[in-house]
Amino acid sequence: MRDIVGEVQPTPFAPASLGPLRLRNRLIKCATFEGATPDALVTPELIEFHREVAAGGVAMNTVAYCAISPEGRTDRHQIWMRPEAVPGLIDLTDAIHAEGALAAAQLGHAGPVANSVSNQARAHAPSRIPAPMGMALCKRLNTDDIADSLLKYRRAARLAVDSGFDGLELHFGHNYLASCFLSPLLNRRRDEYGGSLVNRARFCREISEAARDEVGDDIAIWAKLSMYDGFPGSFGIDEACEVGRMFEADGYLDAIEPTAGSSLLNPMYLFHGDVPRKEFSDAFRGVMRWGIKAVAPVFLKKYDYEPAYLLPLSRQLREAVSMPLILLGGITDRASMDLALAEGFDFVAMGRALLREPDLPLRIEADPTTVSKCVHCNLCMPTIYSHTRCPIRTGEVSEAEAVG
Repeated sequence: MRDIVGEVQPTPFAPASLGPLRLRNRLIKCATFEGATPDALVTPELIEFHREVAAGGVAMNTVAYCAISPEGRTDRHQIWMRPEAVPGLIDLTDAIHAEGALAAAQLGHAGPVANSVSNQARAHAPSRIPAPMGMALCKRLNTDDIADSLLKYRRAARLAVDSGFDGLELHFGHNYLASCFLSPLLNRRRDEYGGSLVNRARFCREISEAARDEVGDDIAIWAKLSMYDGFPGSFGIDEACEVGRMFEADGYLDAIEPTAGSSLLNPMYLFHGDVPRKEFSDAFRGVMRWGIKAVAPVFLKKYDYEPAYLLPLSRQLREAVSMPLILLGGITDRASMDLALAEGFDFVAMGRALLREPDLPLRIEADPTTVSKCVHCNLCMPTIYSHTRCPIRTGEVSEAEAVG
């Protein structure tokens, strides 16, 4: 347990260290898919998106989605880490660095969340569970497949560093592949990767070890770790705290970014606020559109928005470990930033609010009373299938329409 008694509370806009890195402040742009890589390669649009956010005052931009392999994408229009991607990624990290920020790559494998039809490759999972986007069963990974996945994580980490990234975020959340291994509901294995929590956590720990062994100690590495999948019988906060203690004992990670919800079964547990069900279904075609429309009332549940809404869960992880934590979820103003730091979190991560106002950090630093213009309508979420944006900012809808 971390002891912060007697410590002077840090301020969000003072420089801070994350592992070997020195950041200009404690604000991180969290990983989001920008829908700006139609050929699975960096585009000028993606570079400009991240350049604008970096110029807006965050200390670190996290670039997603950087899949370790082609079948590990939620859609074929996502970057997967290969030599052909490196030149564009170098241009991207150069643009972020030119604005005074650092750059991190989110590395992961979508597992059962992958679209096997789009990717033209079978989705992967620890067990033979459904992959809804491809309307098929996943391939159950055997131990040789797992060893091969670890090599792909290692290769992806090396390519990211060669592309100029300063940090790596390992995606262990949202019931993507690594997160599925953690889940007692989705992982039905009876070998060394299933059953007990130690076994279910083995894959995540081996990924962390492989990444650290590949890139050394000059690169920051942290994990995005689910605290609760959002449905009964799956991974929850008590086991998340135990896994956090395992990560801390292993010593391969510099921090943890707690998250929640399942892209497979309950995505809105992460994205509190309004639920744009019609816009979600309209983002798909054919049978998928009707399928999403049919299951939307159950699949897309509503959770009321409040500032720092993941704090109650994240606080339990904060009490369980001493290593640095990055608070995500509802960080949109100076008050939520100060609250996070007062509770012992080392950094805060911002997402949707930066779509509406990329320069929000600079504005908050200049005037602590600044109020974010994000209305938590979540109309930005369905745009990931075309080009991620805030429809209010672009004038596609009025604010009155968004909150109506």
